[in-house]
Amino acid sequence: MNDLQRSIVELKREKDAIILGHNYQRKEVQEISDFLGDSYGLSVQASRTAAKIIVFCGVDFMAESAKILNPEKVVLHPNLRARCPMAAMVDAASLKELKAQHPGAPVVSYVNTSAEVKAESDICCTSANAVKIVQSLPDKKIIFVPDTNLGLYVQRFVKDKEMVFWPGYCPTHVNITRENLERLKEEHPEAEVLVHPECTPDVIDVADHAYSTEGILRHVQTSSKKEFIIGTEENMIHRLSKEAPGKIFYAVPNATCPSMREIALEDVRDSLVKMQYRIELPDDIIIRARVPLERMIRAGRQE
Repeated sequence: MNDLQRSIVELKREKDAIILGHNYQRKEVQEISDFLGDSYGLSVQASRTAAKIIVFCGVDFMAESAKILNPEKVVLHPNLRARCPMAAMVDAASLKELKAQHPGAPVVSYVNTSAEVKAESDICCTSANAVKIVQSLPDKKIIFVPDTNLGLYVQRFVKDKEMVFWPGYCPTHVNITRENLERLKEEHPEAEVLVHPECTPDVIDVADHAYSTEGILRHVQTSSKKEFIIGTEENMIHRLSKEAPGKIFYAVPNATCPSMREIALEDVRDSLVKMQYRIELPDDIIIRARVPLERMIRAGRQE
């Protein structure tokens, strides 16, 4: 741990703060995080924390979710440029129009959405529980926003439901191509191919498994395999190498998320020193958006 990291750890203690870090964060930010995880895991941690201040090292919607679940706490987002392009692909007004076109159909909103979109939703999901959430709904028609690729992945398991998709996608996971995976597989024939459900259907078709980032971690920890091709943001490999020592991981070319990499250690330090940048949301949005988020978390606890 370097001097800057040690100073951040000390600031955390002084301020009664907790740092939540997404698996796609820079490795030096991961190292000073109190909890690492995917969107679901960090949402759960945000709902449980007793700390007065939450510093969320992830993209914008994640910090918003922490504020929705902890309206009485100070939630800091260290760098406002860390914005999720997928979440920006759908807005509340457009979702209202879609709901009007399909009256009565519940909205399953991927957690990768703005607080305003969540407020128009019936339940949220993450890549870890999207299949379970959709399966749990009695309705025959489901509106699923914003990630079409995740929705198509869910559709593989819920063929009895009509799913209405929004044309959104994750630029990072769309950059992962079938050709790149096949090339890596030729180079490393003993390696298992693990990809994220946000990947395109043709990529999922050639993978051995599709998991959320936490699912990928659990799999490599228990697998008898020693080598893995990791089809998600390559910063995930830092955590995998740390928590599954002795195993070998191969990154897919161009699998980087510029938004996740915006947050540097200096940003985390400045957020605690200056108490910036605070997430503020209207009370009515917090009240309405909290319902689908809490439904998602309760569904996870029933597993």
